[in-house]
Amino acid sequence: MALQRCDVEKIAHLARLGLDEGDLPRITDALNSILGLVDQMQAVDTSGIEPLAHPLEASQRLRADVVTERNQREAYQAVAPATQDGLYLVPKVIE
Repeated sequence: MALQRCDVEKIAHLARLGLDEGDLPRITDALNSILGLVDQMQAVDTSGIEPLAHPLEASQRLRADVVTERNQREAYQAVAPATQDGLYLVPKVIE
């Protein structure tokens, strides 16, 4: 399936893209090469191949759950206008 210039102009209009007249031939060629690649991929026989949920059948390595920073609550709350029991106090916004 090859796109024509009028097809690209219509797609650009629907996508609300402003394209210059000089860019249309280059964009048309690029879109046609992408569609050609899709056609090649669809031509591959994939019968008998089980679909994958993820290309790498591996479990994720997790880091150790350890504290890496010291508690700086007092320093952070020192500039707050109002705090109580380690919490920030804010004006009520819902009645």
